[in-house]
Amino acid sequence: MKTQTPKNKTPQGQSGFTLVETCIALVVMMVGALGLSSLFVFSMQNNVGGAERALAMAVAQQQMERIRSVGYEDATLNTGTATATVRSAERNYAVQTTISDETNNDGTAKQLKRITIRVTPASGGGPNWLRTPVVLVSLRSTPDSGSYLVSE
Repeated sequence: MKTQTPKNKTPQGQSGFTLVETCIALVVMMVGALGLSSLFVFSMQNNVGGAERALAMAVAQQQMERIRSVGYEDATLNTGTATATVRSAERNYAVQTTISDETNNDGTAKQLKRITIRVTPASGGGPNWLRTPVVLVSLRSTPDSGSYLVSE
């Protein structure tokens, strides 16, 4: 005659997880999930910062094109620094434009102007690295013909 084993008894060597093993596994998975969640927050902030910098670059390029459209002798290209606030895409940007005359090593004029445009997002909240400035530098020369030897 055959003896029947109870249905709730497992064959020898095959036992399930204990409650302690399950809790340890859940804690390990939770630590991994917390690490991933901080990664998602960091990537979202970087995406916002990248979008902010792209918009600031567009503002800087617009300002540079505005300056490049005037003649070399125009008052817009006078040496100095000007600051302004520009609103674009429902955001404010602080724009600093610096124009300086370039000179050779011996002090003679190069007939060349250095234009530097610094655009800083003026966002209210968020970390400071979201408001890092975008800087464009361009050189503008006179269209007059002649010998303009640039010595270094």
